[in-house]
Amino acid sequence: MRTLVFSMAVSKPLRFAPLKQGVSPSPDAPRLQGVVFDVDGTLCEPQTYMFSQMRAALSIAKSIDILEHVYSLPTPEAREEAMETIRAIEREAMAAQVAQPGLAEIMSYLDARGIRKGICTRNFDTPVAHLLGKFLPDSHFSPIVTRDFRPAKPHPAGILHIASSWGLNGTEVGEEGEADASGLIMVGDSIDDMTAGRKAGAATVLLLNDVNGHLVEHHHTDLVIRRLDELIPILEEGFEIRRSTNP
Repeated sequence: MRTLVFSMAVSKPLRFAPLKQGVSPSPDAPRLQGVVFDVDGTLCEPQTYMFSQMRAALSIAKSIDILEHVYSLPTPEAREEAMETIRAIEREAMAAQVAQPGLAEIMSYLDARGIRKGICTRNFDTPVAHLLGKFLPDSHFSPIVTRDFRPAKPHPAGILHIASSWGLNGTEVGEEGEADASGLIMVGDSIDDMTAGRKAGAATVLLLNDVNGHLVEHHHTDLVIRRLDELIPILEEGFEIRRSTNP
């Protein structure tokens, strides 16, 4: 089992049993319960140019969160108009989606090992459906959490909702108990993905690209890969993450 240590001051580690055939999980190293994926920049290659187009169309600065700006508008009509503005940009960009290297391989592996797959994204449903239909028509993802689910990442609610839907601790947050995402992995390419995963209690995997290298050493990032299929040997052998006590 691979051990990854990120600080001398650590909290209780996360352990996952090897997924290779013939190896049984144990109480100290339970079986992985599922993997949650981001979409843009994770399942498909980054289309970060969309964000500057959206901010220009909405006349907002780079420092302002796009969705928070839309939600803050004073009337339902204004919010819907702004939302449709960014949807139009996403619809145009989805025609140029390119699958991430290793996409088919990691999904085939997870399917062969019986590992559940979910999606948690700030995209809306049309580009997500387009990507899955084009590149992964035979691979099942459920639930698929899009921006219609609020609060959006970096809040952990979407990941906890997925954990709850898979029966991990059995209840929604705020009911009798809380959903438990400690048996999950969140794979993404942004600080929103890493923070949402960390706050949900999941292990976080950063898919490295040309613009997110600053997140490699971030305390919300547990593992770093350069291709999606680099996750396969890690899952085959199992791993342990010793996290720092940073929040």
